[in-house]
Amino acid sequence: MLTVHAASLVLPVGAAAVAEGAVAVDGDRIAAIGPYEEVVAAHPAARVRRWPGLLTPGLRQDRARELLTRCYHPDPREADELGELPLWGEEFERLAATMDTARRAGSVRRGLQRMLRHGTTHVVGPFGADDPGLRTAVSRSGLVQTQGRPGDGGPPDLDPFAAGGDLAATAHGPLTVGGRADFAVFDVADEAALRAGGARLCVATVLAGRLVHRAR
Repeated sequence: MLTVHAASLVLPVGAAAVAEGAVAVDGDRIAAIGPYEEVVAAHPAARVRRWPGLLTPGLRQDRARELLTRCYHPDPREADELGELPLWGEEFERLAATMDTARRAGSVRRGLQRMLRHGTTHVVGPFGADDPGLRTAVSRSGLVQTQGRPGDGGPPDLDPFAAGGDLAATAHGPLTVGGRADFAVFDVADEAALRAGGARLCVATVLAGRLVHRAR
């Protein structure tokens, strides 16, 4: 079913911004990008989803491997003891010393889910043969494995903007008609507000045309 995603501002990257814009999605592909009224008029039978704020390409997480293999993502039931943020460094090593396979797999699944909640659609590996369980989890998540430069040192962050790049440097690539429908929506007015507030302001993530995250 064809779906039109409408937002106050669409930033395709590599093309002009569209105020009161929309992206039409047919299957896993983008069928149209443009002003809302024009897109809807061209696709009158489409379902319409209206989002607040800014629609952009999905983000690329350069430190995905570290986030999944060198961090522990606490279960919500562990929040009182461990908090809600990824544990890194000495805290992770302390937990890893006694972590069984099931607990590690749960952390990986939660890490992938939290990436989606930050507007991430593409992840930089490698996720190779040395860890088939990790490779399988990433594949099942639907996140696109891509090439990129691994992030710099220091604790990895679920927010791809934490590395300091602008949208063009942080997005997986431009949104184009005929391209895969991988994008995110953030409840902010413009790119400056997005970089200031970070990817935690994501309200929706669409991966290959599927709505995989929607903020409650």
